[in-house]
Amino acid sequence: MNTLKVGLVGTGWWSDKHLKAWKRIPGVDIAALCNRSSAKLEAKAAEYGVPHDRLHDSIDDMLERADIDIVDIVTGPETHLEFVRKAAAAGKHIMCQKPFARSLEEAEAMVAIAAEAGVRLMVTENWRWLKPFQTIKRVLDEGKLGKLRVARYTHTDYYTPRMTPGTELPQPFFREMPKLLFYEMGVHWFDTWRFLFGTPHRLYAETQRISPYIQGEDSGIVVLGYDDFYGVLDMSWATRRNLEVPLGHNVGPLHLETLSIDGELGTLKMYTSGAISIVNQDGSFESHVMDPSGLDHEESHFRLQSHFVDCLRSGEPFQTSGEHNLVTLRMTFGVYESAALHVPITIQSRNGE
Repeated sequence: MNTLKVGLVGTGWWSDKHLKAWKRIPGVDIAALCNRSSAKLEAKAAEYGVPHDRLHDSIDDMLERADIDIVDIVTGPETHLEFVRKAAAAGKHIMCQKPFARSLEEAEAMVAIAAEAGVRLMVTENWRWLKPFQTIKRVLDEGKLGKLRVARYTHTDYYTPRMTPGTELPQPFFREMPKLLFYEMGVHWFDTWRFLFGTPHRLYAETQRISPYIQGEDSGIVVLGYDDFYGVLDMSWATRRNLEVPLGHNVGPLHLETLSIDGELGTLKMYTSGAISIVNQDGSFESHVMDPSGLDHEESHFRLQSHFVDCLRSGEPFQTSGEHNLVTLRMTFGVYESAALHVPITIQSRNGE
């Protein structure tokens, strides 16, 4: 088995999840790190044992001098088109962080660039790889709920009202984003929703900005419609609804999520702890499916990046290829269009087009 050599661009907060996963995957070597900030670059290099001669202050320098097969882009979406174009031109396979693009046009351009260069392109969508959603997918595939009727997905946090000026945040740029909750997090939710239920035909959305310390929306509801099934996403970074313990002084994301799925044979319930159970058809008994696990982000990245490597070696398609993510982005940007116009947005016609 030939070793696959990875060059990672962007050694900020979330890069730890990527680097820890790469260190664990057999047949993979972290061959280069790249960041404009020498302090962040050197700190990550020291933490993960990357030699100084493998460090680069620009993607151009890394692509010119480093011996790599893969470029792992862990930077903001404003950089993705440029970095994908340069990595593809250098013949490197690409794993690109979400949100994939600032617009559908940019996303389409990146997909075309990779295809023309003959390189593989996958979007780093880890939410579907979290243990609770992998378990729910197995339950649905086994038909334990029968025909599905309604799904209700909630995400709650008391995050944005605490983003007061001067407060240290893990991702301070959230304050300035004109599209926030359903752009930054919605791509996770819609990708996971498609993983579980397939692509809906239409969506309708209402959004709201509650915190005075941000520019974008931090609360909203989305209805997703199918021929004989519907779903509701009730998402907020500005609610105290599911808080069970005092928050303390540090300000960061909690990501408290629940999901219920009503089917003809029973109802699946995912609790904020990550525990999963099924209530039987007549409502008389609730059976245990999975113990509390929380949202296991580090393990989700190990599963995701292992999938990326396995597909590179086998030639199998990525679950979250760039092309696949175009529909996820259509749903994401559809939220803003629907909320602005107060009309439903078509996502997919009944013949799948």
